[in-house]
Amino acid sequence: MSDRTLPRGVRGVVGLAVAAVGLAVAPAALAHAQVSPAVAKSGASQEYTLLVPNEKSGGTTITQVEMDVPDGVAVFSLEEAPGWSAQVETNGSGEEATIRRVTWSGGSTAAGQLAVFRFVGVPSDGTHAIDVKETYSDGSVAEWTGAEGSDEPAPRTEGVSSFGGGSSTLGIVALAVAGVALVLGLVALLTGRGRSLT
Repeated sequence: MSDRTLPRGVRGVVGLAVAAVGLAVAPAALAHAQVSPAVAKSGASQEYTLLVPNEKSGGTTITQVEMDVPDGVAVFSLEEAPGWSAQVETNGSGEEATIRRVTWSGGSTAAGQLAVFRFVGVPSDGTHAIDVKETYSDGSVAEWTGAEGSDEPAPRTEGVSSFGGGSSTLGIVALAVAGVALVLGLVALLTGRGRSLT
C-alpha cells in the first residue's frame, strides 16, 4: 500500500479544523450517548462507534453498558474493548446469526470520561434508534432510550440507499462529515485510554 501521509502543513490545518469542530460540538454531544456515523449507506458493512459518557462526579464509575440492536441494523461482530468483556444474545444461528443485544461488563470508566465500544453492522433504509442502558458503581442507571429531544435520547443512525444526486445529498454528506468530525475531534482532544471529557 502506498504512503498516503499528508504534508505537515496540511496535517496542521486539518488538525486545527477538526479540533475546532470538536470544541464546537463536544459540550452538547457528550451530554448523552451517541453512535457514529450518524448516516451510513444501507446494505453495506459499516464500523460503528458507541460513545457512552460518565456524567457522575467523584469516584462513581461506569461498570456496565447494555446495547439493544434495532431490527433495522444487522450487527455481525464486535471489536474488543480493552478492560471490558462482552456477552451477546443473537438472532438466528450459524453464519446467518446476528447480534441483538450486547452487555459489556468488567470495565471501569471514571467520572468525566467516555466508555467507547465499536461494532460492525449493516443498516437498512431509515432511521434506527439504538437503546443503551448504562449502569454505575453506585447502582444508578441511565437509560438512553428516549425520543429525540428528550432528556435521555437513544443514539440514532440513518441508513440511506445512495449518497448521489440533488441538493439533499449535500445535507446527508454534511451529516456524515459532522459525525466523522465529532469522532476525530474527540480523538484529537482526549488523551490516553481514559478519554477524559474535560
